[in-house]
Amino acid sequence: MNGYVNKQNCRIWDETNPHEVHQVAMHPQKVTVWCRFWAGGVIGPYFFENDNGVAVTVNGERYRSMITNFFWPEIENMDLDNVWFQQDGATCHTAHATMEVLHEQFLDMVISRGGDVNWKPRSCDLTPLDFFLWGFLKSQVYANKPQTTDALKVNIRHAIDQIQPDLCARVIENLTFRVRATNRSRGGHLNDVIFHT
Repeated sequence: MNGYVNKQNCRIWDETNPHEVHQVAMHPQKVTVWCRFWAGGVIGPYFFENDNGVAVTVNGERYRSMITNFFWPEIENMDLDNVWFQQDGATCHTAHATMEVLHEQFLDMVISRGGDVNWKPRSCDLTPLDFFLWGFLKSQVYANKPQTTDALKVNIRHAIDQIQPDLCARVIENLTFRVRATNRSRGGHLNDVIFHT
């Protein structure tokens, strides 16, 4: 009634050779990427891959390994104090073992579901990765229509390398504005918030 066509069971037969089958991969190639955003820049990208360079699904063990072996050493090299860690409520992020690692590393400065600051689900208006970084990266990364996952990863790295610290600082300033607007609206939607770069 609303114009939606369920194509799951739709088959088109060609009269010239009804025995020919057109195979399509059930799961297209993908890249699973993680970044950390802060006022001074972007840490990453980190690609979740197996030993053969094929993207894998993020689970708790892989996420904790990335935090411990990639992210935490990056933070230590930057010699930053009072680092807050914000994440969404994905199961691998909020698993008990993961939260233990985060509390150990970030000492009562974890913003997450079940964290030191309990973060509400679906609060993408207040998450710089959601309201800025992912959309910005997509606009840059897909501009030349990469044809392979390797080309896609090259584009991701290049786009992240081009992000200047002053832009990141403005994003964090905008986050502060968004938090104040959310408080004024008593947690309601931020319909009038527009991000300016």
